[in-house]
Amino acid sequence: MPPKISLSQYLKQKVDALKQETFALYYAARDPRTPLVAKILAGIVVAYLVSPIDLIPDFIPILGLLDDLILVPLGIIICLRIIPPQVMAEARIAAQKQIETTKSWVAAAVVIAIWIALAALLGIWII
Repeated sequence: MPPKISLSQYLKQKVDALKQETFALYYAARDPRTPLVAKILAGIVVAYLVSPIDLIPDFIPILGLLDDLILVPLGIIICLRIIPPQVMAEARIAAQKQIETTKSWVAAAVVIAIWIALAALLGIWII
């Protein structure tokens, strides 16, 4: 019988898998063997995942989280069906290498820079 894992460990595994698939989609979208439709859809999915702006804001009860729980996996599934398997296999390898070598502080710095830029633009717009 397999060992039981806690809910937090299970969720961490799922988040890590989503992170790897996101990087893999990014690499697959840059591959010349990927069809144009798949490149566009993968670009939209990856941009939506890394964007601080949601289609439906998270503070709206239930609906705010459903867009992340439904739209993102649906977009990933569609991309995985139209991207050639060989391309995805190579993209997953590249994504795994990227995850192993990238420090999380780099991603945090990018997100913070985006928020600062958005705050500055809002300040300029208000003035």
